[in-house]
Amino acid sequence: MGLAQWFTSLLRPAANSSLLLSARDDADGRHYATGHRLDGRQVFATPVSQRCHAVVEHPGRQLALFVARRPGTECYLLDLRDGRLLQTLTARADRHFYGHAVIHASGEWLYTTENDTRAPGRGVIGVYRFDGNQLVPAGELPSHGIGPHELAWLPDGETLVVANGGIRTEAESRVEMNLHAMEPSLVMMNRDGGLLSKESLDQPMNSIRHLAITADGTVLTCQQFMGPADDLAPLLAIKRPGQAFQPFAVAPRQLQAMAHYSASVAVHDELRLVALTAPRANRFFVWDLDTGAERLEVSMPDCAGVAAVPQGFVVTSGQGRCRLFDCRTATPVGTPLALPPGFWDNHVHSR
Repeated sequence: MGLAQWFTSLLRPAANSSLLLSARDDADGRHYATGHRLDGRQVFATPVSQRCHAVVEHPGRQLALFVARRPGTECYLLDLRDGRLLQTLTARADRHFYGHAVIHASGEWLYTTENDTRAPGRGVIGVYRFDGNQLVPAGELPSHGIGPHELAWLPDGETLVVANGGIRTEAESRVEMNLHAMEPSLVMMNRDGGLLSKESLDQPMNSIRHLAITADGTVLTCQQFMGPADDLAPLLAIKRPGQAFQPFAVAPRQLQAMAHYSASVAVHDELRLVALTAPRANRFFVWDLDTGAERLEVSMPDCAGVAAVPQGFVVTSGQGRCRLFDCRTATPVGTPLALPPGFWDNHVHSR
């Protein structure tokens, strides 16, 4: 190795230095916001009052926000260096969080999916502004749908994609109120609230929940089907730039195996792969993003969160060992990770 290559290697993060951020519970039901290295080293495990769902990282500071699981009313802003709790952000009156948030590239603005509990199901996007290392309310926008769950940025950094699950729920409840009148939708909107597009899939009881966005602006969504057990519904869908929102080419056999429920979707831009977890069926899937060809289908107990890392994907489990799937070869290889077992939430974020 030449001197220049050696110096470059010192600056490049090691593969096992990826920081994995996720929420987990312990055997006594206590909630934690956690950070672990890929090799299993714990960076922090911060106790929090409410169970968290997704994690959003600040683009310019060593900060991350852990967002309460629906219908939680708290989010936790942590220092990523040591897990120190900097702020507990409390939902505004007549609102609760739906589990997801994004931060604008400027680092100044936070957007969260929320429920208007006075008109259950009316989706709103809460807007907050960073004042130093504190978040202050700054207004709200319509989500242009019912029950917004995840939201994400298109690559332009100004267009929001919103997965409106279409399900009405009341305050402090996860009970569905409108299963026979659901209105799931995939919305694109300006960050000032202006609606750009609104699309849906054919089956109205197919709740659009989670998102993954590629570098070219392709949107992947994963669904949770609330309809009859005998029906077959697409649990993975895709919207390529300039094309209609439509089901991804998943084999009927695989759809039947998913038990009508997907938990997380992730894309790997460099390897051109899309991954999906189906925890009720204990199955993890990987497909070629461009051709739809199956790359992996493997049994994994209660697989939940999935995130892209340099080698492929990290997958967490609600009741078993977490795994790393190396997808750089034709046949992906899974290996257990030295992370604490069990009770991981549905999402994991890698940085």
